[in-house]
Formats: sequence, structure tokens, C-alpha cells
Amino acid sequence: MKVHAINEGKIQLSTRRKTSSKIAHLVALALIVTIIPIYYPYIHYILDKPTAIPPPIDNLLNVQTTTTLSRHHPIYRSHIIPTTQKADDDPKLVVVPPEKKEHRKRGRRKRGRREAVLKRTGGDGDGGGGGGGNKSCDLFSGEWVENPEGPYYTNTTCWAIQEHQNCMKFGRPDQDFLKWRWKPNDCELPVLDPVQFLEMMRGKSLAFVGDSVARNHMQSLLCLLSRVAYPNDVSTSSDQNFRRWEYPDYNFNISIFWSPYLVNTDRTDRNDITKPFKLYLDEFDESWTSEIEQFDYVIISAGQWFFRPTMFYSNRFIIGCLYCPESSIRHRPSTFSYRRAWRTAFRAINSLKNFKGIVFLRSFVPSHFEGGHWDKGGDCVRTKPFKSNESVMEDYSLEMYKTQLQEYKIGEREGRKNGIKITIMDMTQVMQLRPDGHPSKYGHWPLQNVTMANDCVHWCLPGPIDAWNDFLMELIKREEIGR
Repeated sequence: MKVHAINEGKIQLSTRRKTSSKIAHLVALALIVTIIPIYYPYIHYILDKPTAIPPPIDNLLNVQTTTTLSRHHPIYRSHIIPTTQKADDDPKLVVVPPEKKEHRKRGRRKRGRREAVLKRTGGDGDGGGGGGGNKSCDLFSGEWVENPEGPYYTNTTCWAIQEHQNCMKFGRPDQDFLKWRWKPNDCELPVLDPVQFLEMMRGKSLAFVGDSVARNHMQSLLCLLSRVAYPNDVSTSSDQNFRRWEYPDYNFNISIFWSPYLVNTDRTDRNDITKPFKLYLDEFDESWTSEIEQFDYVIISAGQWFFRPTMFYSNRFIIGCLYCPESSIRHRPSTFSYRRAWRTAFRAINSLKNFKGIVFLRSFVPSHFEGGHWDKGGDCVRTKPFKSNESVMEDYSLEMYKTQLQEYKIGEREGRKNGIKITIMDMTQVMQLRPDGHPSKYGHWPLQNVTMANDCVHWCLPGPIDAWNDFLMELIKREEIGR
């Protein structure tokens, strides 16, 4: 009887333990089921919260404080032209839900596209805290950090460098400005691998639209790719402002479309580039708007030309001017034409019926004149980057940037309605920190008989804007993986 009682007690104890264990599991499960739905939106918000544009920070540059520019503003007519250069050349562009079966097919196609991109680029998709399509990282907030491996080409190994950007050829004494790379705050930005880039762009086409800084960017890309491949010039025009290169082994081509104002433009004097331009602010510039529909990627940019003398037209009626001598015409700031030009450019892009590509807006990039106006001895003699807390945009640069961003947001939103993808390559603050990367006086021989001021608008090659192509490759990865 005693043994039986002991055994019965053990059984009851075991039963109580099992019951308690089940109850504990049920309580834990209930807590999980209750808590996750409550906190999930906040978890999702934290993980996917979009990164804002970095706020302004202290500026150490001694720049003019007025936002109304005079004819002697340091960046007024800041594209410098040798007297021997042709005027045509820029110095220095009811919805029916799909069936489940079709949805699964699209999912497989999307996964297949993603896997193909990763295979071509060698990425893993999550970036591992770095690049490779990691969309959670804000690429545009960070610092320039030392990079002893740079540069990745020289002025003697690349054929695509224009003379006025060939700083090493013309005796620039320092080379430390070539030893920096961009480091985002929360991840790594991989340096462009030319083989991976060409593989990623196999069967694709890329267009640059804008001014001479857009061409500067394109030439940087050609130089970086020249380490592994040289393109064929397949241009259909002898005009240097409209060129096309093809990489036959990759079925990949690159084109440049000259459009410094983005809209339809004419000159008041065909033989004098310093005379005011006529800007038809509501009319498309068909030299590029009629061409880009065929491209997979389009990089569009514009900026410094909007500080030149210009006459503004709408519906073919004059509505204002910038730096014009006529007192009877309303004088307007440069942001007036800049806003309307971008508005028309985005309207042109969003009107394309068969465009399936991606448009990257490369944002406004400031110049770096210090110590005087561009034509009064202003120069850019610094030899190292600023830290992010040492310089910030102010005045005209900030106003141009804000104007561009406002129009971009409108254009991007309208594009989404039409199935057109427009995204931003935000180089403004990134390049605000690089006063050391301009040609300055090293765009020609010191005793050369040319009329040329110091160039603090364009960029040396090799130089800081080689990093623009690091951004380009990463942004293309992100877009392709997400499509």
C-alpha cells in the first residue's frame, strides 16, 4: 500500500508538471501573439524608415551672403572658355488583380532577375553592411576617408580626359587629393569594379544629359572602364557634344546629350556665347527628349549655366531675364529659370510612352571659389577634403539645391503614376566637401596664351568625381534588385 501511494504521488506530481509546462507554453504563445501585432508597425518603421536629407551644418567658406547674384558673383559665367575655343563647345545634359498563378510567375521572374543581377555583380543583395543593393543604408551621408589605393587610372593611361581637366599634365604639384574615397555613415560604398560594372550593363544602354560637368562625369566612367575595355566611337555626328561609344563585347553603349539648360534654347548672338541665351522654359529640348526613350539608364543634371545672362520665355512671350541690360524687362533670380527648366524636363520624361528605363537625377554640385570672385582672383587651392562638420552649402548653392529637390519630388511622384522610375543621385553635400578636386590653374600651361580664369567648377581626372561612378553602380544594383 505504501509503495502504491508513493507511485500514485509521483504520477500526480508528473501530471502537475506537464500541466504547468503546457500552461507556461500557452502563456508564452499568447504573449507573442499579442505583442507582435502591437509593436510590428514600430519595428517596421524603424527598419524601413526613409533617411532624410542631411541638415545644413556650419560653413567655413567665406562666401557672399546675398541670394541675389551680381554680375561679379564668383560663379557668374563660371564656365571658363579659352579664347581659341569654338563657341559651340562647352568649356570646360479599374485595375484587375492578377490570378494567383500569374502572380507566382511574376514572382519567379523577379527572383530570376534579382539572381541574375547578383550573379553578374558578385553581390549578395543585403550588402553585408556594405553595398550590393542594401537599400537601408543612406549612401549620401558620410565622410571622405583616406584611400591609399587610389587613383585607379592616371592621366597617361586614359584617353578620354580633356585638356582643361588634365591637372597632372599641367603640373599640379600635390597628389593627396587622389587618395580619398566616400564612406557612408552606416555602411560601405564599394569602389567601382570595371569588370562587374560591364557585366551588370551587358545588353544595356546609358545616357548622360546635361552640361560639361555631365560630360566630366561620363569621361570619368570611360576612364574607369578603360582598365579592362576600350569602346568604339559609333557617333553619328561630328559634334563633340553628342557622342556615342559602344563596348561590343558587352553589347553596352554610352551616349552624351548636350543640354546645359534642359529646355529649348536659342542665342541672341550666334557668334558670342557671352550674350544672353533665350530660354523657352515651357518647351522640350528635343535633342535629348526625343532620344532617351531607348535607353535603360539616363543620368540627367544641370546647374552652373543658370547663372549666365538669359532671357526667359513662356508661350513664346518674354517673362523675365537674368543679367540683361533692359530695364523694361522684369529681372528674376536664377532659381526662377532653374525651377521651370526642371519642371519641363520632368514633364518631358513623364510624357514618354514606351520608356522602361530608370532616370537618375544627379543633384546640383557647388563650385568652390575662395578669396575673390571667379574673374577677380578667386581660386580653389585646398589640397584635402572638408570634414562633414566643416562646410555646408549656403546662399545660392542651397537655394538651387532646394529648388531642384522640390521639382524632383513633384516629377518623381508624377512618374510613379505613369510607371516611370525617377530617382536621385544626391551628390550635393558629398561634393561640397571636396574643394580640393578642381583644376584651378592646372587646366593649361602657366604661360599659355589663353584667357582663362581659375576653374573651380569642373573636376580633375582622375579626381573626386570618380566616386560618382561608385554611387552609380550601387544605385543601379539597388534598382535592379528591387524591380
